Amino acid sequence: MGKTKITYVFLLIFVIQSGFAQLEDKNFWKPSDSLNKARRNAVAITGTGLAAASLIALNALWYDDFERSSFHTLDDTNEWFQMDKYGHVFSSYQLGRLGAESLNWSGVQKKDQRIYGAGMGLAFLTTVEIFDGFSEEWGFSWSDFGANVLGTGIYVGQELLWNEQRMSIKYSFHRTKYAPMRPDKLGENLLQEMFKDYNGQTYWLSINLDSFFKEANLPEWLNFAVGIGADGMLTGINETNNEFGLQDRYRQFYLSLDIDLSRIETKSHFLKTVFSVVNVLKIPFPTLELNVNKKSVFHLFYH
Repeated sequence: MGKTKITYVFLLIFVIQSGFAQLEDKNFWKPSDSLNKARRNAVAITGTGLAAASLIALNALWYDDFERSSFHTLDDTNEWFQMDKYGHVFSSYQLGRLGAESLNWSGVQKKDQRIYGAGMGLAFLTTVEIFDGFSEEWGFSWSDFGANVLGTGIYVGQELLWNEQRMSIKYSFHRTKYAPMRPDKLGENLLQEMFKDYNGQTYWLSINLDSFFKEANLPEWLNFAVGIGADGMLTGINETNNEFGLQDRYRQFYLSLDIDLSRIETKSHFLKTVFSVVNVLKIPFPTLELNVNKKSVFHLFYH
């Protein structure tokens, strides 16, 4: 999937969740104790409508600029140090979580939340991949599809195993020196860079400590986070950076703490929704970076 389309899907997560977060009616935000058909129907109609409108807009704004072709596949597994694949895992996980939480608000039973809620994100992202398959410029990427399945599986698997999310996939970003060198590929402004400059993106597996170590009496909201990133990339392929006087590209690994905002106690269902929205982001904390080139680097507040 192209980076512009990843941007599109990424923004869709925030637009949908932020749109829900505009209402402050306590009763509106309180999940139903039993099946509320009006809410369920509203979620189904809204979700289907948003997905359909999004696909129509994507087709008009993106695919119309490229020639159509017969269905074909594309192997882009080795591009961008797989940072785009981590983006797919993140997107499918968060879209699945959104779908399931929307059905939970409607009072739908847990089993159906897992099947239909989490499946919404995977179905949407798979449809976008199929669009890619009929575009001359792109192609259906099995590695993208696999990353989408993995993200959905991380959500559903935890629900089946623990009936809760003990681990979550999160995102953080910082601006880099590379975007001005290749603005066409890495972004021309902050918003574009957040989604196109993989040098500044970090994807995190954030693990709730209290869920695994109850006897330690740790704060319920305290998480340990393991992150992955990359640096020195001007294009997807392994090009030389000599013309810019840059060192070779390399991977980065991070160890840090985090906060699971969904575990902060509050009686306000509106605040719980706000926390759910913000919880897609890794909270800045002191962080240890490990990489091949610099061995180890300490960041006071990495984001």
